[in-house]
Amino acid sequence: MDILLIGGLWLDGTAWDGVTPVLRELGHRPSPLTLPAGPSTTLDEQLAAVVSAVDAAADPVMLVAHSAACTLGWLAADARPERVASLVLVGGYPQQDGAPYAEFFEIRDGVMPFPGWGPFEGRDSADLDESQRQRIAAEAVPVPEHVARGIVRLTDPRRFDVPITMVCPEFDPDQVRTWVAEGRAPELAAAKHVEYLDFESGHWPMFTKPAELARLLATLA
Repeated sequence: MDILLIGGLWLDGTAWDGVTPVLRELGHRPSPLTLPAGPSTTLDEQLAAVVSAVDAAADPVMLVAHSAACTLGWLAADARPERVASLVLVGGYPQQDGAPYAEFFEIRDGVMPFPGWGPFEGRDSADLDESQRQRIAAEAVPVPEHVARGIVRLTDPRRFDVPITMVCPEFDPDQVRTWVAEGRAPELAAAKHVEYLDFESGHWPMFTKPAELARLLATLA
């Protein structure tokens, strides 16, 4: 199966380097996406890159989105509900229509740089060793302001028919169900087919447990 992989904020396609070989060994066709990220890049341009990859696949794809990019994956499902066979959300859930995409950290000189590890202390980063922390920080791609502050626009109700698997790393499924019940994740609440899976890791399992994550994705595919 064609599996498209989208990393979260500051990550490019190389974030999946430990995941893709295992997926290939298990008979799938993984494609890690590196999105445009120039200073003037917009959210619409990043979405267009994902949609282009979806359209280029021979068959409907499994789309895997991590962290803030869960919203980008959901936008792609909204744009191509007939081409996204399933959506796997790793460590995040989609923003609702009209919300900013990912305005979470300070924006300076037109970009949102990686803020360092301070905001992620605790369960998010506890399983990262020092070399992994250094690699992520060194390779972090600043997020363009027009991406971070881009407004989410969702238009096709057929997106709610796309099956979703919510992979829960640094939080557990019961926490997500609570967030849904509290109204914090209205898009998840409206989706018709949602499965919650616990996954024992921090926020970046593609670095800390790549083989385990790959095997889980292969099972879902």
